[in-house]
Amino acid sequence: MIRIWGRASAFNLQKAYWALLETGQPYERLDAGGDFGGLDSPDFLAHNPNGRIPVIDDNRFVLWESQAIVRYLSELYAPALVPTNVQDRALAAQWMDWAQTNLLPAALDLFWGGVRTPKEKQDAAFVDQALRQTISALSLLDKELGTHAYLVGDSFSLADIPAGTCLYRFFEMEGIERPDLPNVASWYDRLTARPAYQQAVMVPFDDLIGKESF
Repeated sequence: MIRIWGRASAFNLQKAYWALLETGQPYERLDAGGDFGGLDSPDFLAHNPNGRIPVIDDNRFVLWESQAIVRYLSELYAPALVPTNVQDRALAAQWMDWAQTNLLPAALDLFWGGVRTPKEKQDAAFVDQALRQTISALSLLDKELGTHAYLVGDSFSLADIPAGTCLYRFFEMEGIERPDLPNVASWYDRLTARPAYQQAVMVPFDDLIGKESF
């Protein structure tokens, strides 16, 4: 059985957890981080000396870093999520890395600035800049998705997981103006139809509103 550590509302846990659910493998999720604490315990540090989530233990094979976990689980347990030719695998890696370095930082700034920061402490200029950067990244995706249903062709793959994890909070946040992004919206609709996405990513974040601590 695969064990995975992390709290349900943590973005990087959601990414890895989504991939795990797509495999259909038996698992146990253990709450860690945030109000659950435990990241500095000897047992947790033995699994991840960085003291961060997510972490998996697959029959004593321990792995941390969410992107690595997504790749490992997909390749070993859900090969249908891995493109079959070299070029498409390279494109999948491209979109996964792009999401991590371009979309995610902007989306996290937007969420922290507009949701997790208490209203009286919010910086409108910071939130506006984060929103512009998020929309810029999503506009690039919207153009890409104009010719195919998913990020690599017309089949769902591991390439969709990192960027797709950002969408739920973007579409559910209050107080922001979202432009018309029809292809991203259609992609989001396809993702939300997946049971694994519903369980791992569509997690209400009411308890995070105005909460600055991890």
